[in-house]
Amino acid sequence: MEYISVKQYAAKYGISERTARNYCAIGKIDGAFLVGKTWNVPKDAVLPSRGKKLKESPLLAALREEKASRMKGGIYHRVQIDFTYNSNHIEGSKLTHDQTRYIFETNTIGIGGGAINVDDIIETANHFRCIDFIIDNAEVRLTEFFIKQLHEMLKTGTADSRKEWFVVGDYKRLPNEVGGMETTPPREVHRQVKALLGEYYKKKVHAIDDIIDFHQQFEAIHPFQDGNGRVGRLIMFKECLAWGIVPFIITDELKMYYYRGLREWPTVRGYLLDTCLTAQDLFKAMLDYFKIKY
Repeated sequence: MEYISVKQYAAKYGISERTARNYCAIGKIDGAFLVGKTWNVPKDAVLPSRGKKLKESPLLAALREEKASRMKGGIYHRVQIDFTYNSNHIEGSKLTHDQTRYIFETNTIGIGGGAINVDDIIETANHFRCIDFIIDNAEVRLTEFFIKQLHEMLKTGTADSRKEWFVVGDYKRLPNEVGGMETTPPREVHRQVKALLGEYYKKKVHAIDDIIDFHQQFEAIHPFQDGNGRVGRLIMFKECLAWGIVPFIITDELKMYYYRGLREWPTVRGYLLDTCLTAQDLFKAMLDYFKIKY
């Protein structure tokens, strides 16, 4: 088993080192042990529950059950394919919906009708892993460490990961822009993401508006060199699951409305909210088909 320090554990879950040491001392972290004056914490140790735990939604329960059994043809199977296809396609992937489904179902790719970018295949497989990670950790508090883990999962093994200036699993080193608009300079990213998380967790309960607002601000910061949109949409999906909100998948057909909504959010919130609610209605229809309550 691998172990990490109290400092690393605290950073991972966004808590103070003092709180982490206290959890160790009172036996709330299984497998933690003391060597001299230093606590060793299992790398996969979860954060102990503090206070009342949110009830697992029927959707999250179904996703976890079907993921564990690798059931085909259910909601888990559908989410993996639809979410991955659409989120990657928005960012320029040329894989078709059928090719995405084939990769998920067989772990192979049937190539026909022209060349396929290897990165499209790698990022598709990686996105499946990201969704699994979110399903397993939906209730875990959102932290910088968690966000960086998603980015590392998404971009590992890609051509970008072999570039010296591209940092997989960490914030950007070079300035970038989105839609012709300037984003946060690299030196300011950590401070702004930390502040964004701080503001987000000032509220004890989150509604869909809060999650969308977080997403827009996250995309405006654009903390990574690439992969910001996909990581941001994964975060939205996670937070919807965490708070018992019906999630939504931004489809390729909604892409232009989604981009307009992100751009106009600071002055006209209705554009992005209406787009997300439209996508949520489509997801509700899927839940109705699979007879999952919401």
